[in-house]
Amino acid sequence: MATEAGLKKVRIAAMNPVHDLAVLVAHDEGLFQKEGLDVEILKTPGTGTLSGDTQGLQKGVFDRAMWSPFNSGEVDQYRMCEWGVVKRTVEAASSNQRTGKIVALGAAMSKMAIVTGPNSSIYEPEQLKNTPVAVSTFNGSHFTTLKMLEGFIKKEEIQTTSGGTMLERLEAIKKGEVAAGMINADTKRYARYFIDEVQGLLDINDFQHWRLLYAPPVPYTRERFEDTYSWMLGYPELVEPGASYEQVVDNRAWES
Repeated sequence: MATEAGLKKVRIAAMNPVHDLAVLVAHDEGLFQKEGLDVEILKTPGTGTLSGDTQGLQKGVFDRAMWSPFNSGEVDQYRMCEWGVVKRTVEAASSNQRTGKIVALGAAMSKMAIVTGPNSSIYEPEQLKNTPVAVSTFNGSHFTTLKMLEGFIKKEEIQTTSGGTMLERLEAIKKGEVAAGMINADTKRYARYFIDEVQGLLDINDFQHWRLLYAPPVPYTRERFEDTYSWMLGYPELVEPGASYEQVVDNRAWES
């Protein structure tokens, strides 16, 4: 397809500025035109935006607003996270969908985290064993969550569940929000200890006190010991074999 100016017309489905900034800049700076392309960017309802496709994640991967225009021929190219694109490309033929090829690795580097509410008793990834973790299925949060948890718990103990869009997942966390207790209630009050320790390398205003998080002490359970010890045994230089829970742990402080 060619335009009046002799440029090849290309229609691209965009997600959101975080993932598609390189495309938006190239379009605005005329870089596509220099390559002989007349690029039209279609703003499909990305799940990471305020006006996102809030129901899109409940649909099959080929029916979502970001991908379906490619199936119908409305766009020539679509953009998604690496894992989502691989899944869609691999399964297109067997699902009787329009096939395509991956042409490049995306430029955006996203930062992700597993988030719990202030009233949650979960402080470490190990505590998420056999516990549902909300993700947006077959999107970046889904695959990144699996990768993050694999380093702490066994694959068969990882549970994910569809939690909708990013905003829906954050809203779900807020619903149970209560004031945190102990040190967590006023972390700024104790920042001076850390400022003293670095001996002038940081000013009190430079210290991100909100990063501090402390859990109440709890018994060291047999399950926790066995999980940790078994993992350490996978690296011979980390620990000697042959130990038992009874030899290593003494929980008398928790006995009534």
